[in-house]
Amino acid sequence: MGKMVHARRGLGGVRRADDEHRSEVGPIELFFDLVYVFTIIQISHTLLDDLTWTGAAQVGVLFLGVWWVWNYTAWAMNWLDPRSGLVRLLNAVLMLAALGMALAIPHAFDEDGFLFAACYVFAHVVRAAFMVAAYRGEQLGRNYAHLLTWSAAAGVVWLIGGLAPEESRLWIWLFAVFLDYLAPRADFRVPGFGTAPMHTWPVDAEHLAERNRLVFIIALGESILIMGFTLSELDVISTSALVVTGLGFVGLLVQWWNYFAIAGHDVAHTGARSETRVLRSAFAYAHAIMVAGAIVVAVSIELRLTHDTLDSPMIFTTVGGPLIYLAGNLLFLRSRWGNVARSRYVAAALLVLVAVGAHLGRDAMTPLALGLSTVVIMAGLAVYTQLSSGRARASVSSGQG
Repeated sequence: MGKMVHARRGLGGVRRADDEHRSEVGPIELFFDLVYVFTIIQISHTLLDDLTWTGAAQVGVLFLGVWWVWNYTAWAMNWLDPRSGLVRLLNAVLMLAALGMALAIPHAFDEDGFLFAACYVFAHVVRAAFMVAAYRGEQLGRNYAHLLTWSAAAGVVWLIGGLAPEESRLWIWLFAVFLDYLAPRADFRVPGFGTAPMHTWPVDAEHLAERNRLVFIIALGESILIMGFTLSELDVISTSALVVTGLGFVGLLVQWWNYFAIAGHDVAHTGARSETRVLRSAFAYAHAIMVAGAIVVAVSIELRLTHDTLDSPMIFTTVGGPLIYLAGNLLFLRSRWGNVARSRYVAAALLVLVAVGAHLGRDAMTPLALGLSTVVIMAGLAVYTQLSSGRARASVSSGQG
């Protein structure tokens, strides 16, 4: 009888069964992620058009916005049935909002600021309201009511920023991003209504991990597109362009290998922590940094394909992309295990040394040499990680035997 009452609460047929666990990603989720192929292209090209500190800050804010829409949608699908017609309709609506954001990215700090903000706020409010209705009268529904309150409050700031003069928009949107990212850290506290602490958000860790793996691969795919488009636009494909492209491909392979060689990305691996608070840091925050690193790598590849001499933007992107990725990777591993192998710190230190050396000797170093240096460092890390992970798995297997 209790189950019958439970089934009548909220929206019928949209929720996953309480005992259902799935690591696979549903077709509607894959369809939603297609928008982010275009979104990542827009972000990287917008950064390429303005490789200044202000331009980087603006693109950073836009990236954090589009990531938060994707992140909250991925988390919501932990509790929804992707086969439901209403859930598919929700994803289609969110997909349209994400597309609007992507279209606005190149001119979000000019005439399209309000379009970006309006689509962003719309996505968060609609999703949270849907979840409140789907889980009405239950803890998760109350949690999403708290999230809806935070999203609405931050949304006001986003909309004000979208209407504000262009010179002040960055600062207003930085505050809006701060509110959005603070919400889970503050347990979605609403004065007079308490909190929605992370342990009350039961998450399917395997499914969430698979969503994040796929979006990271999408980010890597942007570099493939950039290499292909850039080469196709050249009047003559020179030997140097082919060498840079080959090196770029090897760099992508190494970055992919560094990601998937790590036992930490195997949710079921012995010793991995899967509390919701841990998963928040590992996926909502750490993967945002790793995806950002992959985008910067894509920008660096295009710069090396189209420029023959070293300059500051090329150095910062060529070295900064892997460094940003490593920062996210360090947060991921520390979240899941509480410790990080020293090899990652060594790789980060070597990358910093390469950047310093490139700045001091930019007249003597070529873009190819700079790219090769970063690839060698990351390749060494990938090989070391693969070997050490293999030994760790063998040790666990022998211990269980």
